[in-house]
Amino acid sequence: MIKPAIYTAFGLRIESEIPLPELRPALRFGQDIQVRIGFADLDDAWAQRETPVNKFAVSEQQVMFRIPKLAVFSAENGTDIYVSPEADADEDQIRLYVLGTCMGAILMQRRILPLHGSAVVMNGKAYALVGHSGHGKSTLASALLQQGCQLLTDDVIAVSMDSEQIPLVAPAYPQQKLWQDSLDTFGMDAGGLRPLFDRETKYAVPVLSKFASEPIPLAGVFELVKTDCEQPEIREVGGLERLPLLYRHTYRSSLLAESGLTPWHFECTTRLSGSVNMYQLQRPLDQPTISRLTEMVLDVIGG
Repeated sequence: MIKPAIYTAFGLRIESEIPLPELRPALRFGQDIQVRIGFADLDDAWAQRETPVNKFAVSEQQVMFRIPKLAVFSAENGTDIYVSPEADADEDQIRLYVLGTCMGAILMQRRILPLHGSAVVMNGKAYALVGHSGHGKSTLASALLQQGCQLLTDDVIAVSMDSEQIPLVAPAYPQQKLWQDSLDTFGMDAGGLRPLFDRETKYAVPVLSKFASEPIPLAGVFELVKTDCEQPEIREVGGLERLPLLYRHTYRSSLLAESGLTPWHFECTTRLSGSVNMYQLQRPLDQPTISRLTEMVLDVIGG
């Protein structure tokens, strides 16, 4: 019998049979567990779904998927994540899916908005950096940390509304995921860092001393976009552009419809779009622009 460990992340208390060294151990015991992570035999349940490989089987209270040569995963009822690993499955890679896709599904099921990006803190306010993969979210967040900001989360941003309808970002865990070229940009040595999984050139970078451990009000959203512009540009996003921006950067937005969550998502993002400032950062396709992008963000959030 594996003795579960208890962690805190995304504003939730998590009990897990799978070791999750990225997460912070819970400091207080005896409180309610909100999410449980464990092993289960999901092979028959997956076979009954007759779902193609790399596709999701989705219902209102369950998201199930299979990654070949790794595992079958199931996120259920906003409370449980089950993993059915294959023989010799890579544990590091399993954790990526547990803390990524599975946790994103759990947050949706709990009516917590998951955005795809990083969130940093400056002057007591949180700012989300969203964008498609490879557009520089984590790199920009790392540059902002070097300028005095703190990290709240990397990859999945958990946004909820408090009793006064103020959007709050819950802290995830004190780690960034950075590609080798980002490490090179900041003169960081990958020698002492752990690859996210075998043969990966993306690394887990601890940021414990620069981590914000309490929920922070969300004040702004910056969307990073690669374009054919010659120089970095910034513009405010307003009006009818705001809802599509939040939709395209909702983590695993493809799960919303079959989960019956489209009405909730519309209501949530409508409230959010009226509560925060939004900007678009356009960056050239093939130019090193991180210094200028950092200046632009600091000008906005420090102004």
